[in-house]
Amino acid sequence: MGVHLLLKGITFGGIPFIIMSIIAYALYSQNDISNARSVFCVALIGLVIGFATIIYDIDQWSLTKKTIIHFVCMLLTIYPLLLFSGWFTLKSIKYGLIIFGYFVLTGIILWLVLLFLAKKFNW
Repeated sequence: MGVHLLLKGITFGGIPFIIMSIIAYALYSQNDISNARSVFCVALIGLVIGFATIIYDIDQWSLTKKTIIHFVCMLLTIYPLLLFSGWFTLKSIKYGLIIFGYFVLTGIILWLVLLFLAKKFNW
């Protein structure tokens, strides 16, 4: 089970990361630093999310436990990436809290949509 989950994480996270990193490097080589940085941030986000999806394949855990662990993983990885990506104004703690609000709201919406789809399609 562990190797299967690791391979799934590599497939879902690693392959897109490699492709996006190559694109970021190509942009960087063309001195398009801003877009290279953005594409690389997307690559990192894709890597983290791809690996984090395997949390939901651990059958021994309750949905509550999976959700909490997934949220903590996202909080420790995606939220800092959002802060330092350059996509948002970050002039003070207030702006960091606003970004956190977007982060949580987006997470709740995505979680509810995917829960609905999982139930509808028996995933």
